[in-house]
Amino acid sequence: MSDRSLRGMRLGAQSMETEQGVEPAPRQEIEYRTEDGEIMRVMFSAEAEVPATWVSPTGKEGLRVDVDRPDAEPQKAVRSHWDMLLERRSTEDLEVILEDRLKLLRERRGEAA
Repeated sequence: MSDRSLRGMRLGAQSMETEQGVEPAPRQEIEYRTEDGEIMRVMFSAEAEVPATWVSPTGKEGLRVDVDRPDAEPQKAVRSHWDMLLERRSTEDLEVILEDRLKLLRERRGEAA
């Protein structure tokens, strides 16, 4: 008879424990507002570092209601391949290398210098 007591039960799929005595982790609700007035409420852990801005599901960036807008982070200048090359070699060195490579290319093609 005991074999039939678990019939139909999805073993391992559901917990047999109750929620008695279980306390959820402490949380805090933070409110964000977008430029057009949309309000978002996001739950964070009480110990979490809460960001000053949050992107809404609609893609708009919202600012935390109780703080000022944070300072923009300085943008790092984009370096091109040419900039990095000039850090390693001077323009005169590059011109010499170019002439050498052109000379080799012309010799391979059979062109007169």
